[in-house]
Amino acid sequence: MTERFPGYDVLAKRHSPSWNEKTRRVIDTRLAAPREPRFFTAAEFRTLEAICGRILPQPARRPPVPIGAMIDAKLFEGRGDGYRDSRLPPAGEAWRLSLAAFDAEARERYGCDFDAIDPAEQDSLLQAAQNGELSNAAWRGMDSALLFSKQILLDVVMSYYGHPTAWSEIGFGGPASPRGYVRMDFDRRDPWEAAEAKPGREAQTRKANARIG
Repeated sequence: MTERFPGYDVLAKRHSPSWNEKTRRVIDTRLAAPREPRFFTAAEFRTLEAICGRILPQPARRPPVPIGAMIDAKLFEGRGDGYRDSRLPPAGEAWRLSLAAFDAEARERYGCDFDAIDPAEQDSLLQAAQNGELSNAAWRGMDSALLFSKQILLDVVMSYYGHPTAWSEIGFGGPASPRGYVRMDFDRRDPWEAAEAKPGREAQTRKANARIG
């Protein structure tokens, strides 16, 4: 598969004018987040990682973004999004309810917890949750579609794209401090932003992106 931004590594900006010391500290903290759960139990964390792996499968060519660990750290540290759908319980409670419910649904249908069933079976349960078709008592009367769309999906996707590995894949330069961005129109980019590869120009683009700071 052709890379969209070949040769681009956002972390190469570390000592460039694009990032200041505060930006470096924030990103270092994010990269050093513990991989072992502190909020979830070990069993809950296995289910969480299985869900993350099916919602956002990652390429084998590089280390995966630790989505589950990022969600666990967010809940452990009590970091919110600044808003919450009034129909949902607090994030930690919503996640624990959802993980228990997915395990209960998997045991009812397949005889084992969610993380132990086949990927196709996991996808089937996730699709059913998204469609609001799951109603095991473990959901405690909550709408599975609401939990999936307003808590699970949002946290998984936002965690993934909050990690520098994902930034490199989409050509994002990271926090705009202190340099910021100037050329904000469509199809325009600042010279310190990554260049997207065009057909037949991947090698040239790789060299250009390796020089970006």
